Amino acid sequence: MVNNMETKNIMIVGVGGQGTLLTSRILGGLTIHAGYDVKLSEVHGMAQRGGSVVTFVRYGEKVNEPIVEEGQADVLIAFEQLEAMRYAHFLKKGGVIIVNDQRIDPMPVVIGAAKYPDHIIEELEENYRVLKVDAMAEAKKIGNSRVFNVIVLGVAAQHMDFTREDWLTVIEKTVPVKTVEINKKAFEIGYNLHK
Repeated sequence: MVNNMETKNIMIVGVGGQGTLLTSRILGGLTIHAGYDVKLSEVHGMAQRGGSVVTFVRYGEKVNEPIVEEGQADVLIAFEQLEAMRYAHFLKKGGVIIVNDQRIDPMPVVIGAAKYPDHIIEELEENYRVLKVDAMAEAKKIGNSRVFNVIVLGVAAQHMDFTREDWLTVIEKTVPVKTVEINKKAFEIGYNLHK
């Protein structure tokens, strides 16, 4: 068991169908594997593909509340640019945003009622520490675009308290058996970016 550790707050944001649930399961499993107390909480916008999905993962010696307050997130993992912008204010001073350089138009943009903002990542970089990753392109290079979320998680892993071996062990236990190797490969790609 870990002693005298301040609670860490991780937020995972994206849209439905991007693998936020699997990512939070990996992270939750990892914190338990490492002997921490952990609380997970999910907030769904529209409950279909394309709706906003937010997951809070809090871990430490003893965690009481599952919700991360504004200005408290150590790491914000964003699978889509607009979601990164929407939730950036949750980041604490000195925290880091890992943002997947992907654009998924929300319904108001699709129907023409709103415009997708330009230069999101550049604007975020003016106020926050941002690590950008084109995880979809990296995932396509290894032949499976569905593992892009694990590539993003690999980048985020560099800013958390767990060993590479711990991550790989928990990924192996969490993902479907037939996808273990491709997910491990995806994690390694992310883990070695931005070093």
